[in-house]
Amino acid sequence: MDTVTIKAKGISVTLDLAVGHIADMTVEADGRRLQPLHRAPWVGAPRESLPQDLPEGTVRLSGDFLCAPFSRADVEEAPLHGWPANSAWDLVEDSAISDGWRASFRLRRKVMGASVDKVLTLRDNHPFLYQEHVFFGGAGAISVAHHPMTVMRGGGSLAFSPKRYAASPADPLEPDPARGRFLLAYPARSADLRHFPTAAGGTADLTDYRMEDRREDFLTLVEADHGGPGWTALARHAEQDLVLVLKNAAELPITMLWFSNGGRDYAPWSGRHLGVLGIEDGRAAVGHAASLGDNWLKREGVATAFALAEGRSVSFRHVIGAVPFSDGEPPRDFETARDHMRIAGADGTVPEIAFDGDFLRLGRSVPA
Repeated sequence: MDTVTIKAKGISVTLDLAVGHIADMTVEADGRRLQPLHRAPWVGAPRESLPQDLPEGTVRLSGDFLCAPFSRADVEEAPLHGWPANSAWDLVEDSAISDGWRASFRLRRKVMGASVDKVLTLRDNHPFLYQEHVFFGGAGAISVAHHPMTVMRGGGSLAFSPKRYAASPADPLEPDPARGRFLLAYPARSADLRHFPTAAGGTADLTDYRMEDRREDFLTLVEADHGGPGWTALARHAEQDLVLVLKNAAELPITMLWFSNGGRDYAPWSGRHLGVLGIEDGRAAVGHAASLGDNWLKREGVATAFALAEGRSVSFRHVIGAVPFSDGEPPRDFETARDHMRIAGADGTVPEIAFDGDFLRLGRSVPA
């Protein structure tokens, strides 16, 4: 595998250059090695053992990657989630900074005529990966999303920054019972994340990831207006850590959740893709054409694409982290400052961790 690994004190990240996926992320804290991101169990298997029509991004499914567009590429021909998730990236810069390390990569292909850069930054003793993606030039518009995936051995508990509501699409991911199964109702909506409608007529608690629920489910959380960072926190029970995903909600106004827990019976999933949660912050509807056209999110004032133009650049930023955490309940809230973050624990404690509070550019104007 052609990879590049970057390191700072207490953290390392490896990028798979063949598809731009994060192959590994390791945080060292309190004598422990935390690995918050998932890698599909079939990665590394002989290619002939996998279905021949699988996109390369599924063959090498790992960690986090850029989707551009998100889901179906039905405007410009490309595999699922676009060329950034399925084709080669080149290292263009790899160097120390005053307090860590930074590496820049460029996608070999163009997306809607735009060149695409990925910039990864690690800071000494910060338990976070700071990411920026930049589109230069191009024409039309592009939907985008990050696709971080974490995995649990014993389930976990979730908390979120304020959301307007959660909504499932018209159809489930696996409607055919001969191929898979789902738990939630489609379509459905709820402002109460602890009581989301299920297909059986009851409700499910979206903040409780239960290993006994074998299912594939997908839904969208729409950020409320609150001025702070958008965030998702997952307390992984068996791993005894806290996985953190943060965004600027003006750039990425939705968070899509993918519950993948043994809900697909066909290869390569084969019932073995267990305990996985995708926390997919984006500016998108499902599919490129849907993102550019009239869609339910746009009708509710939520942007679903960035405009591209020659002589113009568009960028967005994202943060993934992990810290030791033995409390089973996730935090109630976060407070960010210039150089640290305070975590308001469910038990009333307020631990402080190193964090670049300027990175997400909160409060600044965002191009359409």
